Amino acid sequence: MKKNMIENNNETDLDAGATDSSCLTFTVSESGAKGRLDAWLAKRCPELSRVRIQQLIKEGCVTIADRSVKATTTPKPDDVIRVVIPAPTSAIPQPEDIPLDVLYEDSDCIVINKQAGLVVHPAPGHPTGTLVNALLFHCSDLGGVGGVERPGIVHRLDKDTSGVMVVVKNDASMSGFVNLFKTDGIRKEYLAIVHGEPENDKGLLTGIIGRDPSNRKKMAMVEMNGKDAITHYRVMAKMGATTLMHCRIETGRTHQIRVHMGSIGCPVIGDRLYGRLSADKKLPDFPARQMLHARRLSFQHPLTKQKLCIVAPLPADFKSFCSESRLTE
Repeated sequence: MKKNMIENNNETDLDAGATDSSCLTFTVSESGAKGRLDAWLAKRCPELSRVRIQQLIKEGCVTIADRSVKATTTPKPDDVIRVVIPAPTSAIPQPEDIPLDVLYEDSDCIVINKQAGLVVHPAPGHPTGTLVNALLFHCSDLGGVGGVERPGIVHRLDKDTSGVMVVVKNDASMSGFVNLFKTDGIRKEYLAIVHGEPENDKGLLTGIIGRDPSNRKKMAMVEMNGKDAITHYRVMAKMGATTLMHCRIETGRTHQIRVHMGSIGCPVIGDRLYGRLSADKKLPDFPARQMLHARRLSFQHPLTKQKLCIVAPLPADFKSFCSESRLTE
């Protein structure tokens, strides 16, 4: 008589092979499972997000019959699934020898040209290899300015957005730069290559940006539960099916330019969250990331009172869509 197998989603033990790691074990019922493995596990591990489960699968921490699997795998009857959850890493970032493109530096701040693909600070899924790790190696005096987890960080760029970014080195400059960002004392200018072209060659985009109620990973234009966002835009060059845009933001909301450009029917090319993948695939060069570049920061240094205008050169992938000669700024 065949043994009646049930799904065990409440058996937890310690993995003897990893200090302080935990292991969840599930046995799939005779009726099997429907759909993808990551979705199946997400329903049985409420303490883990689906993104976290997908990361564990990529890292080989999820196995069926001791074999690695993919997120798209469909569990079969009697499969024994093991999920090893590694011990948490240190909350204190460590210095790492990661190259930095430094545009300006003094005893109070450092301004870098962040490359696309570089995460700003450690977060779930990105515990190391971040800009903060690189800064701790480059700046011996950065310490815990502004907090040990995000030392020196006063503003951020998305992982796949390139360009100019300022980081502070001491508490006095932290206070000064925080005030500049709050009072729009820093002029923040971006370049974006978008699909289509806006109805007007220049304009002002306003409204409230908040968490998308139907997709928590996205931001959206909402009527409440958000913050005011202001973006000035103008067309710099029309390039067939795409347009080079200049955007100046008065506010710094999460994904602000990406949301605002999408709201007027001109999503940033290469944007996997807000863009048009079908249109991206038709381009001569398929963009590996969103074509959004923080071009220029202009401000009066809060301590030295020096007026600075710092420009980040175009990265190579941006140049494949747009040459410097189109920048009639």
